[in-house]
Amino acid sequence: MTTVRGFFFPKTASGASSLVPSPPWRYSGDLLTVEYRTDPSRVRELLPEPLELADEDPGAVALIWADWQSCSESGRELLDPVLAQYKEAFAVVRCKYRGQTYTRCVYIWVDKDFAIARGLHQGYPKKLGSIHQTRPHPYGPAPRIEAGARFGATLAAADRRLAQAVVTLREPSETNGFVNAHPMAHHRWLPSVEKGKGLALDELIESGAASFEGGQPWRGDAELELFEAPTEELARLEIREPIAAYYRQVGVVWDGGRLLESGTSGAE
Repeated sequence: MTTVRGFFFPKTASGASSLVPSPPWRYSGDLLTVEYRTDPSRVRELLPEPLELADEDPGAVALIWADWQSCSESGRELLDPVLAQYKEAFAVVRCKYRGQTYTRCVYIWVDKDFAIARGLHQGYPKKLGSIHQTRPHPYGPAPRIEAGARFGATLAAADRRLAQAVVTLREPSETNGFVNAHPMAHHRWLPSVEKGKGLALDELIESGAASFEGGQPWRGDAELELFEAPTEELARLEIREPIAAYYRQVGVVWDGGRLLESGTSGAE
């Protein structure tokens, strides 16, 4: 009897072709975060039951650009960088579940297939996109991490630009913002292969970092624009009021989540 191996598809006799290795997954990244307020009703429409709006600042949104290097526990992917390096941009909001405040990713775009596969496992709604952001460097024309430094960031998908930002750093900060500062409340959904049978997988899960380290956060101001597109709805989270922008370098380990409940999301 043949045994096939691998954490994710494709599963083979050796398991070497699996799109992603088994957790833990380790990340090093540069994050640009832009926080603003939108109409809370636009946030509410993205929260399936049993999730509710956060009690405080229910219209707060964070749009985050991240330039990542990631790897499995062995770290071997770092020596084959095509397997480690990718970029993403994602929009998060806050929500409430049984009295606890959570962060929820409502839109996210990445530029590598392995990042999409990890997102399917973690409950992130990942799609393919084109993401770019200015990288700091201690020499030449690139910005240093200091007051007055300016960073640009762009997001596009399906040949349309969805967002662009310019962040100007002002001063060191005690935090990297508040919208993305909670455990994640995500759904893992998979339709049944039988027509009319609904969802074969319907889980509300809690997810977060198994460990975290980070450099000094910097706070600043942002010029942010969102653009309409035929197949994307990011612009519905329209900018009503800017809050702040942040830059931080981080290291994160992800090693699984926790089931909150199943079969109650009401998704179609």
